[in-house]
Amino acid sequence: MFVTLLVITFLISVIVCYIIVRVFKKSLESILNRLIEESISRAWLRYLQFAIYVVGISSGVRIWELEKYITPLHPDGAQIVILNSDRWILEVYRTVISTLQGIAWLLFGFFIFALIAYVIVRFVELKKSS
Repeated sequence: MFVTLLVITFLISVIVCYIIVRVFKKSLESILNRLIEESISRAWLRYLQFAIYVVGISSGVRIWELEKYITPLHPDGAQIVILNSDRWILEVYRTVISTLQGIAWLLFGFFIFALIAYVIVRFVELKKSS
């Protein structure tokens, strides 16, 4: 049952990452094309998509949280948490939320740096045109 939960949370995280990559692809592509030349912006876009998958999956599949289903909570011999249908629903929900939260922080950091870079690029363009 634990292995099934692990596989399901992994697949859910991959699906959520795929959806986010598809939703944000055009926005990320246009930002990168504006900031850096097109030939290298494609490489940066691919790296950013890879980072979304890595951060999303590592945030969504929380191994340290899933260990409670195979390890007793307390070393004094307490019982292992039972993996019933209510726990499955909770874990699926946690997976989706954690994946989205990890990706949101990654994209927030990217957009902050992109905004700073955009201001610098605009400043340089205005200096050149003057």
